[in-house]
Amino acid sequence: MSAHPLELLAPARSAEIGREAVLHGADAVYIGGPAFGARHNAGNSVAEIAALAAYAHRFHARLYVTLNTILHDAELEPARTLIHALYDAGVDALIVQDMGLLELDLPPIDLHASTQCDIRSPEKARFLADAGFSQIVLARELSLPEIAQVRAAVPQDVVIEHFVHGALCVAFSGQCYISHAHTGRSANRGDCSQACRLPYSLHDAQGRVVAFEKHLLSVKDNNQSANLADLVEAGVRSFKIEGRYKDADYVKNITGHYRQLLDQLLEQRTDLAPASSGHTRLLFQPNPDKTFHRGSTDYFTHGRQADIGAFDTPAFVGLPLGVVSRVGPDWLEVETDAEMANGDGLTYLNKRTVVGMQANTVEPCGKRRWRIRPNEPVAALAGLKPGVEVSRNRDQAWEAALRRKSAERRIDVTARFEETQTGFRLALTDADGIQAEAEVVVEKQPAREAAKAEASLREQLGRFGTTDFQLVGLEIAWRQPWFVPNSVTNGLRREAAAALEAARLAAHVRLPRRAAAIPPTPYPEDALSYLANVYNHAARAFYERHGVKLIAAAFEAHEEAGEVSLMITKHCLRYSYSLCPKQAKGVTGVQGQVRAEPMTLVNGDERYTLRFDCRACEMHVLGRIKKHILKSAPLTFHPRKSG
Repeated sequence: MSAHPLELLAPARSAEIGREAVLHGADAVYIGGPAFGARHNAGNSVAEIAALAAYAHRFHARLYVTLNTILHDAELEPARTLIHALYDAGVDALIVQDMGLLELDLPPIDLHASTQCDIRSPEKARFLADAGFSQIVLARELSLPEIAQVRAAVPQDVVIEHFVHGALCVAFSGQCYISHAHTGRSANRGDCSQACRLPYSLHDAQGRVVAFEKHLLSVKDNNQSANLADLVEAGVRSFKIEGRYKDADYVKNITGHYRQLLDQLLEQRTDLAPASSGHTRLLFQPNPDKTFHRGSTDYFTHGRQADIGAFDTPAFVGLPLGVVSRVGPDWLEVETDAEMANGDGLTYLNKRTVVGMQANTVEPCGKRRWRIRPNEPVAALAGLKPGVEVSRNRDQAWEAALRRKSAERRIDVTARFEETQTGFRLALTDADGIQAEAEVVVEKQPAREAAKAEASLREQLGRFGTTDFQLVGLEIAWRQPWFVPNSVTNGLRREAAAALEAARLAAHVRLPRRAAAIPPTPYPEDALSYLANVYNHAARAFYERHGVKLIAAAFEAHEEAGEVSLMITKHCLRYSYSLCPKQAKGVTGVQGQVRAEPMTLVNGDERYTLRFDCRACEMHVLGRIKKHILKSAPLTFHPRKSG
């Protein structure tokens, strides 16, 4: 039985960052194309994507392009044209949300179902597999048993992909409309205004303030570092890092971190294998706590947790550094065991508010003590006094290491050097069994010193330098030791390495589109609301072909004038503030008295009603589309609500 490949999937804002992701151990990279990606400002040209695909394929890593917005009718043909161009550029798969794409004349490119498809149930996952998706990105909110149920429901050749790190959307992906309702910027079209990161006050049904000016819809960042083995057991085979807006330092650090963790797991499991070639050697020590995050949570992996919110601040506080010991007119001193550097970023908490500063200069002033001159007057730093605990959210020395060359990736090769009738031949075989060779015609001369000749030959043949290869074994087959000039040896090695690179590129296989079931599998429901995000005639035709009778238009079509769920989330504010009826069960004198009454979120003039669906254990944020947005012309058809 062959080993199951484990895929580390890293984000790329640009082709340059994508190359760093591969270099730091990614088995696959996902990147936005020039249009139709769910990160509006993270697009790349087809030419840049083609270059990245060629680089990734050198290591048999894959490149996926996000084309995961919902499309209006006028965009279908441009999207189809773009998909053909991406296929010609060597892209391995598309990550899509809009089912209308499956109705178009597309090349045989592999399709992955985006997390925007809101894949929470085994029935939905099985339907998407039957529709022709080979990889499905699960909702972040699923627990281990729920992931296992999805795995059991889909064919074995379908890959289960799951987010393991990065920022979390508080809503189920694809089920958030607050941004469009208030600004006209649609999250489903890649232009979210991030209303979830704003401060809100929470009022109960009697109007009493439960929480004041907190970031109540902001949750901590995802970190599944401790759960990789459990996720593998549940059936996950692709481990996805969030972050197509992130810079190169984030991608290097987080990719390197998970590469190390997965490699440790692979060393223990003979039934698992990496999904690409080569070994990554990191030239720095990755630490996910040193790059921007809002605190860490493993979310719902082990069921509902009490502390998933980042209510106090959406800012990056950093790692604890030390304690302020003295404060001067233009300086402060901090006691710490850590080394410091000019440019370090520091934070501290003053009345639940995070105060930040930059250390313009630092200098040691005694054992475990540093004098810091900040970038602003000390008098302006509210609450700064001896005893205050200080954190560091930018480690200048550590980040400097990341800005330099920070990783190498090499593919093991074995070599056979042999003589021919007219000269010499060098044959290379890589770790994947791919072979290439080079020959040189040269007059052979017996070596005067046999041992020295062989040692020189081994040294020169081992110099693969800046290529993708490292020599792990060399066999020399000759009738007698020959004198081989270094120029001949080096030329033979370079030619063989180039031939092996070409052979590897030729051996890279793009997976074909998974065949859709015939006849079409019925969709699990026969009626769809605006939550299905049907925004064009092709998507409507897709669902009709799969048996859906009643199809409403997407929210972006402006047909939902009344109050609707603008956000559906597993995050529950009643639970966060110990007001959940389920929490009260078994508590003497309380059981049966706590009810899931609606609550209200307030941000300035904005008011949202919170409705709690206790059966599904979900919170709905209710609201209306703004009148000026409602009156603006939607760029779409208006499908009938009756079939």
